[in-house]
Parts: sequence; C-alpha cells; structure tokens
Amino acid sequence: MATKKVTITLPEEVLAYIKDRVDERGVSAYVTAAVERMVAKDKLHELSDYLETEYGPTSEDAYETVLDRIEAIDAWYDSRREGAPAQQPPSAGQVAA
Repeated sequence: MATKKVTITLPEEVLAYIKDRVDERGVSAYVTAAVERMVAKDKLHELSDYLETEYGPTSEDAYETVLDRIEAIDAWYDSRREGAPAQQPPSAGQVAA
C-alpha cells in the first residue's frame, strides 16, 4: 500500500502514552493501526445500517443466537488452549440445539 506523509496534532499526553510503548519510528505505525481500526469500525457501521435498511432490524432471537454462537466458539478455543483433543468448533445447529 502506498503511503503519504501527513501532519497531525495530538494532545501531549496521548503522544507521550504512545511514545512510552513504541520507539520513535513506531509512532506512525501505532497511529496508522488506530486509524485503520476506526475505518474498519466505520465500514462495519455502514454495512449494518445498509442491512437494517434493506432487511429490517435484527430480532432479539437472532441476536441471542449470535451471542450463543460466539460464546460456544470462545469456549471451544479456551478448551483448545487447555489441551483438549482436536475437534471442530460447534456448528450453528449445535449451538441452537
């Protein structure tokens, strides 16, 4: 990806916080990563707004199903870190059951 040098203004305490965690050349990478996260977040909000406009709001049941699925996947990864035998994460059907 091409880069372009820009000038930004940061509060002194924010810059000091960043510099405490990276070397001088790492400030740009730190700020770039933060901006990239914000861009991704903005795009996700735009997608969410589009999908809600196109298909209507998400039902509470669908929302709960997604949270259950995330919880099951997190539990699977936790068990893998603890040395459980290899197996696939639970499918959406297994979570709903």
